[in-house]
Formats: sequence, structure tokens, C-alpha cells
Amino acid sequence: MTREEMNMIGFEIVAYSGDARSTLLQALKEVRGGNFSNLDALLADADENINLAHKSQTQILTAEASGDNMDMGFIFVHGQDHLMTTILLRDIIGDMVELYRRK
Repeated sequence: MTREEMNMIGFEIVAYSGDARSTLLQALKEVRGGNFSNLDALLADADENINLAHKSQTQILTAEASGDNMDMGFIFVHGQDHLMTTILLRDIIGDMVELYRRK
């Protein structure tokens, strides 16, 4: 896999993860305001973007497992960072939503 291909996949991961992050923060804002009506749709949208980012990441894992030489640059590493923190944010916001529901 070329460095350009790795960069493009890194950009995909950043974009999908960023969209998910924004949606998750919007969901938390809604819940803090007592609005649960759109929560399921927001969480589903965030989950879909996380899944798309993970699918992009899996392309790299599959290529490396097949023996391709990986020439990773900062863009891909940046994408990995975005995905990891977004997944963590999803878990935390899921717990926070449950706390607000019990309130």
C-alpha cells in the first residue's frame, strides 16, 4: 500500500471519527437539556460513522496481515488517534445518558 493510499485512509478515519464526535457531543447537549426525543437517532448516526471509520482502519490491518509493506505517516496516526478517542467518547456518553435518564 502506498503512502498516498495510507494518507487517504487516514483522512477517511479522521472525517468519520470527527463526524461521530460532533454527533456525540450534540447528543450529550440534548440530554443535558432534558431532550431525549432525538437521542436514539443521534447515537445511531454516531455509531454508523464509527463503524465506517473502523471499516477504513480494517483495510490497513488486512493489508498488513497480507504482508503489504506499510509506509505510515502522521495523517494515518492522527486518524487512529481520532478513532480511539471517539470510541472512548461513545462509551462515556453512553454511560452519561443512562445517568441522565435516571435523574
